[in-house]
Amino acid sequence: MLKYDLQFFADNGDKTEEPTGKKLSDARKEGQVAKSREIVNCLMLFIFFLVIRFMAASMGGKFINFFGTVYRDIPNVTVYPQGEMPFTETGILFRTGIYSIIMIILPIMLLGLMVAVICDLMQVKWRPTTKPLKPKLSKINPLKGFKRIFSLNSLVELFKSFLKLGLIAAIVYTYIKDKVFLLFDLFDMPLMQAVALIGNTISDLGIRVSAVYIIIAGADFGYQKWKFHKDMMMSKQEVKDEYKNTEGDPQVKGAIRRKMMEASRRRMMQELPKADVVITNPTHYAVAIKYEPSLRDAPYVLAKGEGYLAQRIKDVARENGIEIVENKPVARMLYHNVEIGETVPPELYQAVAEILAFVYHLQGKI
Repeated sequence: MLKYDLQFFADNGDKTEEPTGKKLSDARKEGQVAKSREIVNCLMLFIFFLVIRFMAASMGGKFINFFGTVYRDIPNVTVYPQGEMPFTETGILFRTGIYSIIMIILPIMLLGLMVAVICDLMQVKWRPTTKPLKPKLSKINPLKGFKRIFSLNSLVELFKSFLKLGLIAAIVYTYIKDKVFLLFDLFDMPLMQAVALIGNTISDLGIRVSAVYIIIAGADFGYQKWKFHKDMMMSKQEVKDEYKNTEGDPQVKGAIRRKMMEASRRRMMQELPKADVVITNPTHYAVAIKYEPSLRDAPYVLAKGEGYLAQRIKDVARENGIEIVENKPVARMLYHNVEIGETVPPELYQAVAEILAFVYHLQGKI
């Protein structure tokens, strides 16, 4: 005897189905996308050190000029012999200094903002949403917060942090150990030469760190894509529920369709006594034809049916004295190609006209 368990066939909630378009669209509206923050960070870092590489001397000169200007203006706002600096003049000097510093670093800030926007657009395209900014009570739930701390995602982030720190430390040590003696010579160099040396050293080191960081960011982006797809997977029951919510319950839709067909059939049977002739297969199809020259240029189908409905049409025709004409090809063509209320197609004009002429002759109308 073989033992079996019907629960084997049940949907146990395993997420085995690919995410639907609606699931992905809803997630996008909620701000859930496959995006790596490391991509933005590494590219911003790389651009920052490139700017320092090519603009270190220029920026250093601007900072030196700034400090020279500040120290030159200090005596102008100092009250002698007390040596005090009035609040108003000090404020003006301070604001001027802040403005000068902002103007020096503004190109780097704008470039960083542009890189961040471009990286986000490349990863998730442009579709802003404010839903992630809305407050949610679930975010302050201590139990869920505890689960987030000890989740797989937290472990992956911790591993990435240790990996980044380890690689950066190794790169810094490998690079600095060969440059440490050069740095001791800074005190013997002219100021501009020292600034250029520091800028080149920092930029070279930063570019090396950024290059390794880019590899980590690429791996993280692949992981985020895989994790997002895994999180979006659906169970069979979720797919069924989504279909019901979007398309409607199939059973309800089927019941509505049946009701509509029954109502249409009743209207058709009520109009059937007005027909001029019923063309039959004779056992499979029945098509009722009506010709009203004052309303339409061609005969039109008043009712049609197959099987049991065809038999009912013939019964109603007999009860109302409507002629029943057997013509298999015409009945089949009309049933399959002409809907109720539509006129007969031109290729069947002659065949239908002959049948109507025959019926009118029997009735003494012609």
